[in-house]
Amino acid sequence: MPESAFEYISNKTLLSTLVAIGLFGTTTAFAQEQQDIGEQADQTSDVEVIMVKGTRRTQSLQDAPVAVTAFTDFDIQGAGIERPADFISLTPNVTLIETQNAGMAFITIRGISQNRDTQPSVAVIIDGVQQTDAGQFQQELFDIEQIEVLKGPQGGLYGRNAIGGAIVISTKDPAEYAEGRIKLGVDNGPGFRAQVGVSGPGGENWAYRLSGSFYDTDGYIENTYLGEDSDPLRDISLRGKVVWYVNDKLEVDFRGYYSALETQPFNYRIASDVNTILSPRTNNAGINDRDLYGGSVKITYTEEDGGFWTSITAYDRSKELIAGDAFDYLPIEESFLFNLAGFDQSQISNFGSKSWSQEIRYTSSDDEKFKYIYGAYVVDTEQLQQNGARIDTGVGFSAPLDWISLDPANPQLNFLSDVRNNFAWAFFANASYEFNEQWSVDTSLRYDKDERENLTQTPQAFIPNVPGFEVGVEGEVKKRDFGQWQPKLTFTYKPVDEFTAYGGYSVGFRSGGFNQTGSDAIAGSAGIFGIKEFYDAETAKTFEVGGKFTLPDMNVRGGFALYSTESENTPFFVFLQQNSTQNIGVIPEARLQGFEFDINATPLPGLRLVAGFGYVDSEIKEYGDPSAIGNQTPAVSKTTLNLGAQYTQDLNDGISSLVWRLDYQRLGETNFDIYESTTRDPINLLDARVTYEAENWSLALWAKNLTDKQYNAEWSPGGFIYRARPRIYGLTYTYNFEM
Repeated sequence: MPESAFEYISNKTLLSTLVAIGLFGTTTAFAQEQQDIGEQADQTSDVEVIMVKGTRRTQSLQDAPVAVTAFTDFDIQGAGIERPADFISLTPNVTLIETQNAGMAFITIRGISQNRDTQPSVAVIIDGVQQTDAGQFQQELFDIEQIEVLKGPQGGLYGRNAIGGAIVISTKDPAEYAEGRIKLGVDNGPGFRAQVGVSGPGGENWAYRLSGSFYDTDGYIENTYLGEDSDPLRDISLRGKVVWYVNDKLEVDFRGYYSALETQPFNYRIASDVNTILSPRTNNAGINDRDLYGGSVKITYTEEDGGFWTSITAYDRSKELIAGDAFDYLPIEESFLFNLAGFDQSQISNFGSKSWSQEIRYTSSDDEKFKYIYGAYVVDTEQLQQNGARIDTGVGFSAPLDWISLDPANPQLNFLSDVRNNFAWAFFANASYEFNEQWSVDTSLRYDKDERENLTQTPQAFIPNVPGFEVGVEGEVKKRDFGQWQPKLTFTYKPVDEFTAYGGYSVGFRSGGFNQTGSDAIAGSAGIFGIKEFYDAETAKTFEVGGKFTLPDMNVRGGFALYSTESENTPFFVFLQQNSTQNIGVIPEARLQGFEFDINATPLPGLRLVAGFGYVDSEIKEYGDPSAIGNQTPAVSKTTLNLGAQYTQDLNDGISSLVWRLDYQRLGETNFDIYESTTRDPINLLDARVTYEAENWSLALWAKNLTDKQYNAEWSPGGFIYRARPRIYGLTYTYNFEM
């Protein structure tokens, strides 16, 4: 007997069913809609107006002098956005690599990429609070109001780590009346998803919103050695908000969140070619547990002239344990090390961080020609990083998992432990002046200072001792400061209401940091360039011109941008097998240049078409090894193409409707290391969704990676390939109610 009803549906049946239903529904709906064009013309004659807040002021998407892709609640529900990968796959010139463990995901925007153990390449802001740990990004998205992706350095607005851009996520605010939503889903994992949210007034001057998400799946990628899926996942996430309207001038916003995730890590195979498709064959299923929790208090005080003060105090905590197979990720008897030395190995990593942050700023009224913002930000962070390898005898992992094993059945091979303290502060100012109805200028200036120190907790016996290199000392504290001015200047020209042109210059900054104690010696003995005890901060200087347009008579809006970026100290990743560490080196100078455009059209009532294209040409201009000069920078897809179509077919005189949606993404050739040793072929992905919508409920049949494209999400230097998810399909039921 099959484990799930979905197993009755073959791959070909699913594909043909969705396509046939879509063609039939579209043809029928088109004939029906032609009869109603006259009645509905007035409702579709205006281009949709989307308001964005990513520039720290609320303004229309088409007027914002920055390249930004926005996803409203309509887009989030229509596309079934539930994870970060879902909206990034719809954004030109932005890519995401999901790999290794729950908290490991790398965002690349316009060639500015992210690596293991580096600072983020984008600033991620949720309800005004900036994430302080890159491991927080990979979370379930539920009860979300809007997502904005700003491209290009946003250091003047958001400071350090906004070097590639910013992702601004707004969750739903408390409602004026009691309401709620329940969402239930099943998929072919088999997997089960449940989400619930309730909101309403709690009294005369306060309101609340509570939401939660539960996701449980057996997985989608088989471990052919263990005979079970390699990627099971269980996630429980909760979020709560309470807003206290003290009076007409003062508002206090309390928010809290919690997330507990369990999955399995290190499902690698070893291959020299990124286009080689192999299933995991680890003998250790592995452990990957991650906990996230925190909260914030935002206080807003509005003055008589409309200007307002904002204070945001936040605390964030993350803990992640990872234990699994080690190189070469094969069963003990098949492993290279076992056949060479008579034993195999496993690995354990612990990551953790806790931070307090405080921001205070003043925002002037929007009613004046001259508008301004000024403020200050401070954050205090403590991070733990532990990595170690043990002899794998097939008995799993002995306690303790956060220190050195004394079990003779699971003896320790190597171990490194470092505690990193970071105190960072910044002050900033933004100003905008409208010369007239056509010309305006926006300026930002921010200074960020990072004071970092690294405490070596590794026992002396485990610190690498390589002849010719300095030997680290247990208890040693190393300090390093990084600081940067980040200006941004943008001129905007609006000759007519339907067209906005902008151009300017900006500087982004990503803080440097420390590699684990002794890694520089291990890398040096192996002849690897660029690995030091610390890695330098990265700066990106960008010139950009762009434009946004609307064609109201044709229900069309769109935008384009051209950019050129000079990057100094671009980070790249190096894995050192000898001590199981993930390390960062830097490319002293690289150049990134390209363009992008997007267009959104409603040519017929109910029919929405979306297209976007991005191109980036990356080149290493300076490096210690001359053979790498002229090559592409790692983890950059040269092109991205996004096409989408959504058609709404009204039924029963508007009482219900059918919504048909297709989303296509093409990722161009992707290089993964500085030596261009292997390049992934272009990837074509197709998502489909058919939704029946009634007055207060809906039922959706959906598929992601509909054609079941087999490809690798990542190739890491050293030959580590990580397989991407195959086709996933399912049903989702949503019910909206009032209480």
